[in-house]
Amino acid sequence: MFHTNNAVFNLISRLRVRGNSGRGIHRSWICLLLLGMAFPLAIQGQERPYFVTYSHDLEEPGNLEIANKNIAGSPARAGTFMSNTLELEYGTTGWWTTEVYLSGQTTRHDSTVYNGFRLENRFRPWMREHWINPVLYAEFEDVNAADKSLLEVVGNDNIEDFRVPNAVSRLEKQREAELKLILSRNWHAWNFAENTIFEKNLNNSPWEFGYALGTSRPLGLTARSATCVFCSENFAAGLEMYGGLGTRYGPGLHNTSQYLSPTVSWTAPNGTSVTFGPAFGLNDNSAGALFRFGISYEVSQAFSRFHASRELQYNRGTR
Repeated sequence: MFHTNNAVFNLISRLRVRGNSGRGIHRSWICLLLLGMAFPLAIQGQERPYFVTYSHDLEEPGNLEIANKNIAGSPARAGTFMSNTLELEYGTTGWWTTEVYLSGQTTRHDSTVYNGFRLENRFRPWMREHWINPVLYAEFEDVNAADKSLLEVVGNDNIEDFRVPNAVSRLEKQREAELKLILSRNWHAWNFAENTIFEKNLNNSPWEFGYALGTSRPLGLTARSATCVFCSENFAAGLEMYGGLGTRYGPGLHNTSQYLSPTVSWTAPNGTSVTFGPAFGLNDNSAGALFRFGISYEVSQAFSRFHASRELQYNRGTR
């Protein structure tokens, strides 16, 4: 899962961005294409093209989605890194989706480390579409401080976190509870989503706050009768903005990191899709540029298929 590629590391290093100068931004899309070839990945077509923001969409009951979320970067005065997160998402009921995350990262000239796991649950109180659709989110994290997945940004997270050696940061355990209020609306072809994040380390640390905003839409609205690989309806574009909002004792934007990330997704006719996009730091506390890319594949009625396969094998064995 965490195998490194020196050629990719070299490319990311050359695209290092310092502060808000914007150096290397014009090469970002070339980098993403090369990263996609080095790490062949995919994402479910029905999902929004978001990496951090959640909408009110839940997994279909009985379906299992296997996803892979990745982020790579070369922050100023820090080692080039690549983080990989495996996500297993299951539709427990129509109003409840549960997920398990396993993550790790590798930093050039440092080491490769396993960061830990997350257990996530999302609950949708009202199933019918409303003007605003709320979703309640609860998560338990058991990770270490070497985690660089940036599945959310909260509190006073900043670029200094990337500069701590893995041997030091992996010793700091972060057992945390995370709550989110997700508000989302579909309007015509657009989706608008807002997440308010509350996170608390269970070692008696203060509450940390964060946010994520996202909007997206498909590039084409009319599906064709014939199979088409690169038609406009197979593409979607999105824009995310996310960052920390301080802590209970120091709320606000001071000493926080903020990111803006345009995203693009492409869905193949068989439902497999690819999503990628750069994330640009908006202040000096943020990493200059990060590159996100991800995959997922959805198995319809996963456990029903498993039971059907077991029943078929049993029937063959009794003949």
